[in-house]
Amino acid sequence: MAKKGNRVQVILECTEHKTSGQPGMSRYITTKNRKNTTARIELKKYNPVLKKVTVHKEIK
Repeated sequence: MAKKGNRVQVILECTEHKTSGQPGMSRYITTKNRKNTTARIELKKYNPVLKKVTVHKEIK
């Protein structure tokens, strides 16, 4: 029988893009281990609209 995994897919959304007023949205999909990382994650990722690296936070 297959084991139920602890890894889940999460969506990361840019925090600076909302305040810039530019159209569109920068989002990334990644996985995290639910057992080890219970809090929402924040990663620095590239935003192609703003053309710089920004903080992306996990959304539901």
